[in-house]
Amino acid sequence: MSTTTTSASSGPPASPVQSSPAHQGDRADAAARADGARVDGAAPADSAERAAHRGAIGLGVVLVAQLMLVLDATVVNVALPDIQADLGFTPASLSWVLNAYTLAFGGLLLLGGRLGDVFGRLRSFEIGLAIFTVASLLGGLATSPAWLIAARTLQGVGAALAAPSVLALVTTSAPNEAARNRGLALFTAVSSAGASIGLLLGGILTDYVSWHWTLFVNVPIGAVVLVLARRFVTETPKVRGRFDVVGAITATLGSVSVVHGFISAADRGWTSPVTIGSFVLGAILLALFVWTESRVPSPLLPLALVRNRARAGALVLMALVVGAQFSTFFLVTQYLQLVLGFSPVATGAAFLPLSLAIFATSRVSARLVAKVGPRPLLLVGTVGLTASFVWLSSMSTTSTYAAHLLGALVLNGVSAALVFMPVTVVVLGGVDRSQAGTVSGLLQTAQQLGGAVGLAAIVSVYASQAVPGQFVPGVEPAFLTSAAFTLVALLVAAFVLRPRRVTEHDEQPEPVEREEETREALVAAAADGADTR
Repeated sequence: MSTTTTSASSGPPASPVQSSPAHQGDRADAAARADGARVDGAAPADSAERAAHRGAIGLGVVLVAQLMLVLDATVVNVALPDIQADLGFTPASLSWVLNAYTLAFGGLLLLGGRLGDVFGRLRSFEIGLAIFTVASLLGGLATSPAWLIAARTLQGVGAALAAPSVLALVTTSAPNEAARNRGLALFTAVSSAGASIGLLLGGILTDYVSWHWTLFVNVPIGAVVLVLARRFVTETPKVRGRFDVVGAITATLGSVSVVHGFISAADRGWTSPVTIGSFVLGAILLALFVWTESRVPSPLLPLALVRNRARAGALVLMALVVGAQFSTFFLVTQYLQLVLGFSPVATGAAFLPLSLAIFATSRVSARLVAKVGPRPLLLVGTVGLTASFVWLSSMSTTSTYAAHLLGALVLNGVSAALVFMPVTVVVLGGVDRSQAGTVSGLLQTAQQLGGAVGLAAIVSVYASQAVPGQFVPGVEPAFLTSAAFTLVALLVAAFVLRPRRVTEHDEQPEPVEREEETREALVAAAADGADTR
């Protein structure tokens, strides 16, 4: 074999001058393969970086929407005196500004979650946010009580469609486990801080612009979120499912009818046909809801979840506590402005000690639950709440913020934080993973509907004792009613949530006895959120 013969697989490489076109083509192919290898190696890194960037923007977009939804629960509170003076609400009917939103939100929350499962979380989120944004515009343009209440109701409908999808989108927007954990921690921080930010923002907008802007502010934010969500947020998989529309309608209208009964009692009296008729209609609709849930194939509320003594007791306890808490924001906001002469901005700032107390105590309560269990904290928390409401009932025309309100608000915040985490542990204890979303939605529904019904009852007591032109006369009985709510919650914690002795015949222990796994998971999540800066 001649030494001048060059093969592609052996021998020294030929010089460029001596190479044939075929040889040049072989080298070109090899070079291309090498370049391709380098490009292929870089492509995953570039793709991962783009995915991380897109996920970070998507997470930010979803969290801004969550902040907007949380803000709306409190941003209007500080503006209530201005709204009442401008639109002519009566003392009792003014509570509809809050209750119209919370009733629609709470009553349709479980249905909103189901819609997100079937049609896709992103689509449900976008539709709900669009409704919420349009309703905010209509509410800001309101010139009558009926107009504003209708707009607030529509806001609640939009929130019920959007809110259940937020947490799912937070997790799907994250490109990896670390980013998902950071997203969940930020979600917790936004949800916790939203109430305080809403009070401050509401005060600033009311003081320096107008109460109308407590609603208008949602419009540009909502529009930007809708534009960015389609580009940066990934849709979730859809699942087959049916809708329990009858259950959603009867639960919502039944709650509305009960709330209307309390409001009517303040304006027309307890023996008025309208008042009695509202309560009767509410009872019928709620009974129809329970009957429907026991027969439809895909109920909004699987009744087996609330047949459990401890879980049902914890849901009742949460509803009672939130109902009492709503009165704090509703009444103290007006007292600060109408009696003490605080500006809306100063009123928002006056609630900061309560919010900071909740935030600081929440960081500790998560660890206390792990050490002593939920029931001791529930007992201490409900006692503290009862004491804070009795303290607030002593407010008079000569009271001062520092001497008569500050301590009560701090005690209220600390005590509330000692209740919220343990209730969550009990409600979610022993729940199958497949039902965790339903139970979590049930807890949120108990908060919203409990808050609406509780506020209506307390405001009814306040309005029945009110004197035209004076705010203080109805305050004492109203806050004592709040104290009665939390006293009942204390009794529920003491007797209904008492651990039951487990025998060998029990197939499944109560959540109070089998909460360890749930407790540890929640504490770990709380610790992650608390350590986020």
